[in-house]
Amino acid sequence: MAVFVSNIVIEQGFDFDTTFELESTTTNEPLNLTGYNVDSQIRKTYSSVSSVSFASTITDPGNGKIQISLGSTTTSSLKSGRYVYDVKLTDTTGSIFKAVEGSALVRSGVTR
Repeated sequence: MAVFVSNIVIEQGFDFDTTFELESTTTNEPLNLTGYNVDSQIRKTYSSVSSVSFASTITDPGNGKIQISLGSTTTSSLKSGRYVYDVKLTDTTGSIFKAVEGSALVRSGVTR
């Protein structure tokens, strides 16, 4: 399974969500995620001990759609700056795949 790279922007103090539509790299057809589980985290650096977990859901398994989200309370606790994140899939046999990775820019907000 190929790792897709997608950089995201998270507005501090606001709800965040985004959806990824995964495709097969050989056929360009939607990746069938039936039976998979998904997890996703954001960290300041790859080696950071502390992390924040996204709420991660496979919203449409037959069409390869995954949604990750953070509530406004959680984004308020993130300091502005650059982070890294990834989305991990686990199949029915227990095999683990990195599906999406990228950088996350957390931007400060004005309105409180």
